[in-house]
Amino acid sequence: MEKSKEIIEVLNDLVMINNDRVEGYEKAVKELKPEDQDLKSLFDHMIVESQQIKSDLVQELQVLHGEVEKGTSEMGKIYRGWMNLKAIFTGDSRHTILSNCEYGEDSAQKAYDKALETEKLPAFLREMFMNQKAALKASHDEIKDLRNEYV
Repeated sequence: MEKSKEIIEVLNDLVMINNDRVEGYEKAVKELKPEDQDLKSLFDHMIVESQQIKSDLVQELQVLHGEVEKGTSEMGKIYRGWMNLKAIFTGDSRHTILSNCEYGEDSAQKAYDKALETEKLPAFLREMFMNQKAALKASHDEIKDLRNEYV
């Protein structure tokens, strides 16, 4: 695969994982019970965070004249379907919602790890991916800490 096509593919993989993240947190906001509304601002922040990250990725795709993926990943679709099924059987407790969000955050970390394994990744993109991964890791840790409060 030629270098620019490979980079476009990697950028689009990260676009899709951030699309997954936005959809996941939008779904989580809809599932919140009145007593869990304090999580809404946190989830809204994470939606905005992924939208900004996606904007940066799209900018790089445009420079490479690559088409931007509009959808979500297949794994993200499967995961959200599983979340729906799980909610039917376990309910939408605060712990369940936070656990589902943490799982999504784990997926984002794995996607960034995979992107960073790309050979011949330009240094400026490697740095951008590392910074984005670090920001998402901070969000992951915040979700995990909240989830641990409700074990």
